[in-house]
Amino acid sequence: MQLAPFYPILYRILKPIFPTCLWNGDEASPTIALTFDDGPHPEYTPQLLKVLDEYQIEASFFWLGVCVDRNPSLAKEIHQRGHWIGLHGYHHHSFPLLTPDELKQSLQKTQTAIANACQIDRDRVRDVRPPNGLFTPKVLQLLHQNNYRPVMWSVVPEDWVRPGIAVASNRVMANIGNGSIIVLHDGCCGGQDVSAIAANLIPRLLQKGYRFVTIDELWRQKHP
Repeated sequence: MQLAPFYPILYRILKPIFPTCLWNGDEASPTIALTFDDGPHPEYTPQLLKVLDEYQIEASFFWLGVCVDRNPSLAKEIHQRGHWIGLHGYHHHSFPLLTPDELKQSLQKTQTAIANACQIDRDRVRDVRPPNGLFTPKVLQLLHQNNYRPVMWSVVPEDWVRPGIAVASNRVMANIGNGSIIVLHDGCCGGQDVSAIAANLIPRLLQKGYRFVTIDELWRQKHP
């Protein structure tokens, strides 16, 4: 069963309960963030980058450390193009299933992989999106204690089950609004369609007057 119809409901329920997560940007500003999880992937991510380059879009990527270690040159290229980088854990393991030490090690190992690949200070990479969107108050407490910034989403087209390019794109368009954070996937699950979905969505969103920004800019909107 596809869960896409329930994500807008979950968003409205969870957002006020966990206000320290970034769920969206400024609702008075026509800015949106295009974000991608589970990469970098050696085939799907370069296809996506061509689309982003065509429209000069700066996106935000939440990487798995294992994928960074497998594709360090690609990770460096993405960073050099000006895209924002965040953490998704070393492996795609739901954070509540990890012990506090395992979670801390997973995030630190991913930071190190990104720092080595992109030649940047590891402390600059502190935005975290939990795999599967799953977290607990205890997980959030650990993230805040270790100076991480938890990032969620407001528009989820469930592209990882591959409902079709038109379906995924139309789901985004039906739920988009000022400050929206769109989550897509450029990894093994969903990455096959990601460049085509992006190519479908971006001109439609630009036509509606939206401006694409990074997750970091959305944080600055929330805490000027």
